[in-house]
Amino acid sequence: MNTVYDFIAKGGPVMIPIVGLSIATVYCALERTWYWWQILRSEDKVAQKILEAASFAPETAATIARDNQHLPIGRFLFAPLKLKHPSPETFRLALETAGDQEFIQMRRGDKLLETVIAIAPLLGLLGTVTGLIITFQNLNVGGGGSNIDTTKAAAGIAEALITTAGGMVVAIIALAFLRLFVSFQATQMDYFSAVGSELELIYRQSRELEAQINFLD
Repeated sequence: MNTVYDFIAKGGPVMIPIVGLSIATVYCALERTWYWWQILRSEDKVAQKILEAASFAPETAATIARDNQHLPIGRFLFAPLKLKHPSPETFRLALETAGDQEFIQMRRGDKLLETVIAIAPLLGLLGTVTGLIITFQNLNVGGGGSNIDTTKAAAGIAEALITTAGGMVVAIIALAFLRLFVSFQATQMDYFSAVGSELELIYRQSRELEAQINFLD
């Protein structure tokens, strides 16, 4: 722990916000990783159960979706299923509205990671500048004397290099997680579209069958 603290201390004051950004990045990455792990491990099984039940027992499908509202797919499919005899247009609107709400939740944390990606390298560059200033001040460039504080000059160079590396490392980690989460979001949008279309088709077919039965009666 002392080694890490000493390393950060050598980076100077600019390392404080860089460390803060790194903590925020790790927290966001862990929270989003847990979020996506919960979704990806069980959503397909839940979706298939709901679709299978919707074909012959819409009430059962609604119950399954209601019991799985801790998952985005459960909330997404429960939105139209909980309605009482909606029109096909209302059914589709409920799906689209629920999907938009879930996609907002899926994108939570993206702005934080984007901010880290933008600010961390700039902080590293700022640390580089301040470190070089310290270095040149202690080299006594242009002075008449020959006294050079090599220890302080070396500290300035270390500050410049450490802050540059720290800012780049934090930005790279944030970028890697952001691209991973964005790929998950794109996959989920396609998956929601496919599942929602299948559920809507099942509902339209059931409505048409019900209309034909009523017409024959």
